[in-house]
Amino acid sequence: MASAPIDRLLPGKPYPLGAHWDGLGVNFAVFSANASRIDLCLFSANGRREMQRLQLPECTDEIWHGYLPHAPLGTTYGYRAFGPHEPARGHRFNPHKLLLDPYARQLSGPVRWSDALFGYRLNSPRADLTPDRRDSAPMMAKGVVVDESFHWGDDRPPDVPWPRTTIYEAHVRGVSMLREDLLPHVRGTFAALADPRFVDHLHALGVTAVELLPVHAFLQDRFLIERGLRNYWGYNSLAFFAPEPQYLSTNQLHEMKVAIRRLHAAGIEVILDVVYNHTCEGNELGPTVSWRGLDNASYYRLMPGDERHYINDTGCGNTLNMSHPRVLQMVMDSLRYWVQCFHVDGFRFDLGSTLGREAQGFDPGSGFFDALLQDPVLSRVKLISEPWDLGPGGYQVGNHPPGFAEWNDKFRDNTRRFWRGDAGQRGELAARLTGSADLFDRRHRKPWASINFITAHDGFTLADLVSYSHKHNEANREDNRDGSDDNASANWSPDGSVEGPTDDARILDTRGRVARALMTTLLLSQGTPMITAGDEWGRSQNGNNNAYCQDGPISWLDWNDAADPANAANAAMLSCVRRLLALRKQLPVLTENRFVHGRTRPAPGLADIAWFDPDGNELSPDQWANPEERTLALRRAAHGNHTDDDTVQVILLCLNAGGTDVEFRPPPPGTQWRVLFDSTAPDNDEAPVRNGADGRAAQRVPAHGAVLLAANVSRDENG
Repeated sequence: MASAPIDRLLPGKPYPLGAHWDGLGVNFAVFSANASRIDLCLFSANGRREMQRLQLPECTDEIWHGYLPHAPLGTTYGYRAFGPHEPARGHRFNPHKLLLDPYARQLSGPVRWSDALFGYRLNSPRADLTPDRRDSAPMMAKGVVVDESFHWGDDRPPDVPWPRTTIYEAHVRGVSMLREDLLPHVRGTFAALADPRFVDHLHALGVTAVELLPVHAFLQDRFLIERGLRNYWGYNSLAFFAPEPQYLSTNQLHEMKVAIRRLHAAGIEVILDVVYNHTCEGNELGPTVSWRGLDNASYYRLMPGDERHYINDTGCGNTLNMSHPRVLQMVMDSLRYWVQCFHVDGFRFDLGSTLGREAQGFDPGSGFFDALLQDPVLSRVKLISEPWDLGPGGYQVGNHPPGFAEWNDKFRDNTRRFWRGDAGQRGELAARLTGSADLFDRRHRKPWASINFITAHDGFTLADLVSYSHKHNEANREDNRDGSDDNASANWSPDGSVEGPTDDARILDTRGRVARALMTTLLLSQGTPMITAGDEWGRSQNGNNNAYCQDGPISWLDWNDAADPANAANAAMLSCVRRLLALRKQLPVLTENRFVHGRTRPAPGLADIAWFDPDGNELSPDQWANPEERTLALRRAAHGNHTDDDTVQVILLCLNAGGTDVEFRPPPPGTQWRVLFDSTAPDNDEAPVRNGADGRAAQRVPAHGAVLLAANVSRDENG
């Protein structure tokens, strides 16, 4: 704080918002349209003692501001806002509650739960209508004024083209908490992400981007703390400009920047999973920690005619009011901050449909989308939406504007069901294998717009998907009621009775085959694949498909499993992923940046896409309509790496989701086919396809297996 107390602040400036040090002092600026007064509160360096309280002297265009001369870096602060406490009109001002600056760059410490954090008197017969007069400052996190400079050297964004992008979804804490080769204080932090051994793992695996679950500072849910659990995933934002304090081993912001710098040096992009659809303040019965106390009626979408209550399209109690210009500005400023100050390469927007909502519902031309896509900084990074929420008309897969990629849950669900052996899945799988053109081939969008995934943080891991027929979330202490009941999973025991671990070699063999077939389908499909951290070696969550509150071994990655040479199944999966990602880089036909519909012929008589039965015949309408078919062969053809190359690259992906081996006879062109990859034997080297007794090439595809064949033909001939 300031070296010598002063009686009042200088007027300062209304821009930029937040607390900014200029070498001589700190300018403070905060938005509130409905406050009558805002006080700046200055605290000791540890945030425990309020040292001084000063009224912000000016309000310009609804921005309250003041300048504190001689204030140093490290100044610790918060706000108190005065105004009407009229919940029925949407106003919840209470100056007894210390408020975190929505633009705070760093936090002094965690929030400590107490009844004093609530703006109303808990257990009052009038519910949230009676103001609480206890001071919440001792329990609140405070903002810290920081120096944002960092020597980036020659850092440049890897700028990986979308068609060559492969995403690795990971949790900052979970990827390293069980790393025995790291010092204890480094585990679970950005410093561990910067460790060369982790970077080398990603590089050797072949992924091009790491997508981090929320790193914004977040609030631990009180009900979880009382159960002895924690909010592990972090979808409970407390500050949109500050990293989560527990992820900084040094308590220095440069730690995160160093991690990003080192990942960039390895050619790996960093994408942040961000939560701008709601905040940690919940519904009208939630705590008052920032936005609610500064200007509830502006920051949140309230029920028309009943502004005491919140519109809850997110299922989290509240919804940010993205139609308000200052709220939209806050989100845009936050996004630019992470790009410009931390060099992140993109964002995955949690509940993206909420961000696109206007008064009439979801709108692909919403103010948020328009602002984002015209922004000279943000329009150039990778933008990914989770295209659904819980509100009316919230499911919007394929309906986001050009420039966005979208999580494609249809790919997840159909691929799972096909390999489980469900009836009637083959026709839809054909669409999923080729970029889901039925969803995304409009408005000149590209196949990369489909983010294909089999698993994500939310749901079963890949190993559990083939080991459990039902969820097992008892550790969450909700009587196994939480989490989805529809997982399209199977435990692959003959009678379905063996859930989870087993010593039965036949069950383990089938589980491994199905898991590798699922991974093969993911990594050989058109679109942008996303792998969940740990799936590359078979990580399990013991059947928990909703581990949001499991900050422990259930969620953490066990690197001993990854390195155990005695675990053949894990080694086979790791080999499988590495081989497939290498093939994805080697074969341009797998990453072609256009939708294919069979209307282009790279060589005479050779369509760019065609579908076949195991006998090498193109599928008839009756065969497509047969719900009991469990096989499919997809032929793709494209020119080589250069448009003037005379070679046409042809691949044939043969899928057998049945329980018995099937012999596939490749269709023309020619007989010079070679096996590039067999999911049932991922370590096998490339080999020619042998001819059968009739002289035709014939390739056995084992039960629950996927085999990739390839051939090259001349552009002028169809040999």
